[in-house]
Amino acid sequence: MTENISVVVVGGGYAGVMAANRLTQRDDVTVTLINPRPDFVHRIRLHQLVGGTGDAVVGYRDVLADRVRLMVDTASRIDAAERTVLLASGGTVGYDYLVYAVGSGSADPGVPGAAEYAHNMASLEEAQRLRAVLETTPTTDVVTVVGAGATGIEVATELAAEGRAVTLVCGRVLHPYLHPRVRRRFAKRLAKLGVTVIDGPGAKVTAVSRDAVLLADGRELPSTVTIWTAGFSIPDLAARSGLTTDVAGRLLTDETLTSIDHDHIVAAGDSAAPSNLPLRMSCQAANPLGAHAADTVLARIAGRQPATIAIGFFGQCVSLGHGAATVQIASRNDLAKGFAIGGFLGAKIKSGSFPGLVEHLAHEAHKPGSYTWKFRDDTRRQRLQARAAR
Repeated sequence: MTENISVVVVGGGYAGVMAANRLTQRDDVTVTLINPRPDFVHRIRLHQLVGGTGDAVVGYRDVLADRVRLMVDTASRIDAAERTVLLASGGTVGYDYLVYAVGSGSADPGVPGAAEYAHNMASLEEAQRLRAVLETTPTTDVVTVVGAGATGIEVATELAAEGRAVTLVCGRVLHPYLHPRVRRRFAKRLAKLGVTVIDGPGAKVTAVSRDAVLLADGRELPSTVTIWTAGFSIPDLAARSGLTTDVAGRLLTDETLTSIDHDHIVAAGDSAAPSNLPLRMSCQAANPLGAHAADTVLARIAGRQPATIAIGFFGQCVSLGHGAATVQIASRNDLAKGFAIGGFLGAKIKSGSFPGLVEHLAHEAHKPGSYTWKFRDDTRRQRLQARAAR
């Protein structure tokens, strides 16, 4: 009789759920998903939760295969030699293979006063606390959003659309990912909503107080509620466990997503750094990375050589207030082009992504192995070779 193979997935976001569902293709594989929350967080809707226009919580049974065991706990350490995961509750879980998908979170700003007076929103709990603060804040009071990437723009426009006075502090430039031509379109939309955009060389935040934000050029901006969206952090589980990481703390892997330290550990999502050249943190990358991580584990179980990643992008969808969005089109290797889709079609694409991502996970739960991705970056190998030749 064939002995069951145990696979533990640490982290229940997009990548972790996709990997867990896909692993159920084999009847002799038992899958355990370890996650600190009993519900799935639909992270791309957190700005709507903050704005009070949507929810970001989905029941795991709506997206997770019945055969996946959900363990609500936190992994405190991975013992790769013993192939066990130590839990915050005090227990341990053994594994034959482990999928590392712990995701990302809010950055530590390292700015005086930010820890005390700025609000984060990268996690469900942070977004819920921020929403509670906003509910008791008069709409005439100024809300300052620090960080003008996609998250900063989305929450700024969401709040402005409900009539709030919003200042968006860019650091230097409005959403550096955007093509300059598309950036001008974003700036026009922000102006139309009444968002005050602070950019340029002096627009770096140097301190946060209870009712103000101080900039590098000496300006002091009034701010009743300050929201910090700049940067990111990676949980330090891999580093604490003695695994090799990149400088940001992502698990360092080869191109099959296998840890460079242990071939029974693979990574997916925001916490993966294949060949020290990680993909942009996004749900666009998370689902394919989760699927590929599962495929790598299944290949190793079957005694086959795992494939290398071939995951590309189409661009970035950014919400711009209620019922509005723009899609920045990009090359498959994620370089922004001077073209964007806005208006009704842009809004439809963005709104369709909310149920679409959940549907992808649910479909994989019911039909494991069915998920495919259209966008593949065929230039990654050449870029890796060029880097190696320097």
